[in-house]
Amino acid sequence: MEGFALILLIIAGVIFIVFSTAKLKLHPFLSLLIAAFGIGIIAGLPLAEVVEAVNGGFGGLMGSIGLVIVFGTIIGVILEKSGAALRMAEVVLRIVGEKRPQMAMSLIGAIVSIPVFCDSGYVILSSLKKALAKKAKVAVASMAVALATGLFATHTLVPPTPGPIAAAGNIGAEMYLGTIILVGLLVSIPAVITGYIWAVKVGAKMKVEGEDNKESAYDYDAIIKEFGKMPSAVKSFTPIVVPILLIGFSSVIAFAGWTGTFFEIFEFLGSPVVALLIGVLFAFLLLPKYDEETLSEWIGIGLKEAAPILLITGAGGAFGTVISTTPVADYIQRFGDNAFFTGALFLFIPFFIAAALKSAQGSSTAALVITSTLVAPLLLELGIDGAIPLALVVMAIGSGAMMVSHVNDSYFWVVKEFSGMTVTQAYKAQTMATLLQGIVSFVFTFLLWLIFV
Repeated sequence: MEGFALILLIIAGVIFIVFSTAKLKLHPFLSLLIAAFGIGIIAGLPLAEVVEAVNGGFGGLMGSIGLVIVFGTIIGVILEKSGAALRMAEVVLRIVGEKRPQMAMSLIGAIVSIPVFCDSGYVILSSLKKALAKKAKVAVASMAVALATGLFATHTLVPPTPGPIAAAGNIGAEMYLGTIILVGLLVSIPAVITGYIWAVKVGAKMKVEGEDNKESAYDYDAIIKEFGKMPSAVKSFTPIVVPILLIGFSSVIAFAGWTGTFFEIFEFLGSPVVALLIGVLFAFLLLPKYDEETLSEWIGIGLKEAAPILLITGAGGAFGTVISTTPVADYIQRFGDNAFFTGALFLFIPFFIAAALKSAQGSSTAALVITSTLVAPLLLELGIDGAIPLALVVMAIGSGAMMVSHVNDSYFWVVKEFSGMTVTQAYKAQTMATLLQGIVSFVFTFLLWLIFV
């Protein structure tokens, strides 16, 4: 099979993935693998080559980013269990000030969601959000939107969150992780600001049931005290800050071409897997005690949370490798002179694919994984390479993966239930906010391409 028929086959494969995950509730891991084998076999690849492509794609991606995902997840669990996430929230609140509670919640969410999944981050900070809303006398829905959008921005754009890491690995940009982190932080700024404005302008006008109850159990000071002794601010931020700084410095060294033993050491320390392992070691300083519960059970929780992400990511790698093994690359090359396939306009392709996948099946991580596997052959054929261009492609995919959080997204229900909003209110608050965040992030990404590429 070749030509346009092959394109239709790949589209059919994507439709199967969306249908099986959204309607049949099949796990994305199996959906991706079945689609990978199906496309390879129907495309006429030798059966042995199909097996080799699936194994190679799965194993190759795990070899480059598997441990990074595991270490990042372990850091997130320790931050959650030790109270470090709550401590970081308290520090941000102290800096921003209680007079700007929505801004504080947006920033708290953006920081916490870099290592912690946005669903978990929202649950951890939910009581703090309600207590602060009561103390500052602002609408609970306003605080809910600020926190939810802050968490969501970095969840889809900034490594070491699994989605952006998986996207980077799929398009062959894992060696530019430092650049992707920096660009992700930059692009997340307008996304966070958008969520903050929506929280202030729209969320503030919503009233959730029971928020006027003066006997509410949510008291800010009581919640902080109830958690008990929390780690210091320095210890709490270190597991996140140190790996980002090491990866960033390593990227600077590689870009500048500096040589020598000193720089070689920091290049080693700044390789993503080593930097995240160092982050895990710093996270151990947060443990309240060193026993089976913290050293085994907490780590076990991290491994359990990482497992489905690893499987989906690996299956996405297999899916992408099978596609690249077919003659589709030769067909795509014929469109190389098409203006829509060149320059900044190319970014519309991954953006719309990711947005369609996110809206259809609900998972931002799955949208990031699947979209990145689909566009990887395009990047190779169109000569899109280098740190900044590939980082902006990841941002375009991440922007699409924000659009939109609605009833088929578990995060939608977490935000709705833990804030007390009705479904209609959640549509107006959460769904519309994520739509605007995705559009603004993409526009900013598009402008960055025009300026720097």
